[in-house]
Amino acid sequence: MQVIENKKPTLLTLLSKKLQFIVATGEYTRLIIDTVKAACTRPPSITLIFQQLYEVGVASLPVVAITGFSTGMVLAAQSFYQLSDKGLAGVTGLMVAKAMMTELGPVLTAFMLTGRVGASMCAELGTMNVTEQIDALKTMAINPNRYLLAPRFFAGTIMMPLLTIFSIVMGIFGGYLMAVYFFGMSPNSYFDPMPTHIQPFDLFTGVIKGFVFGMLIMTICCYRGMVTTGGAAGVGRATTNSVVIAYCCILLSNFLLTMALNILKEQITRFFA
Repeated sequence: MQVIENKKPTLLTLLSKKLQFIVATGEYTRLIIDTVKAACTRPPSITLIFQQLYEVGVASLPVVAITGFSTGMVLAAQSFYQLSDKGLAGVTGLMVAKAMMTELGPVLTAFMLTGRVGASMCAELGTMNVTEQIDALKTMAINPNRYLLAPRFFAGTIMMPLLTIFSIVMGIFGGYLMAVYFFGMSPNSYFDPMPTHIQPFDLFTGVIKGFVFGMLIMTICCYRGMVTTGGAAGVGRATTNSVVIAYCCILLSNFLLTMALNILKEQITRFFA
């Protein structure tokens, strides 16, 4: 009897967690639908959108530049050291560009944006929620989804692909400096293989990933902020959870997008062959 009694709370706990996950998923989906509907019915103020565009995009340029530049340098160094003794040092630039366009550029940019912007948005909205400022907006007939979430959603989906492209450019430039001025490669050896082996679809892959990651970051972090409870401690927990969940969703969606886009590329190639 004692063993059975100890198992019951465990089963109830697991069931409760599953139900909480289902409810949270439903609330998250409903929040996205309500935000898009509110923004389409009555677009938010252009001033609010430009403010978020600056916070998400322009203010993130330094950290994205450092991330992309240093990643390109590391890729160039690793590629050169691994390939030079095999006579393949000439593909260093190709490996840097390919990796930055398809994988490291969008993923690392998304990570930096989550830590710099996503956490800040979650903490800001969470503080507004626990101090009842969002309830005050509702009493003034102001839709919080249109006033608070829609500008952030638009800014994230617009600026994330642009930041991804900027990170790719900085990565290729960092790899160029490393390969040419440290390892002594000629500039032509660094850039010549790129037009032959890099296709527009590679850049398209990075841009699509950046667009999806931007939507995930904005919606997840904003949702966690809007449902925050428990005062200051709750804001801290919500901010941490939003960053962790966003990281996990970025990694999972990166795998799914990589598989889907490569399959699409093969289908397009076969169709036009």
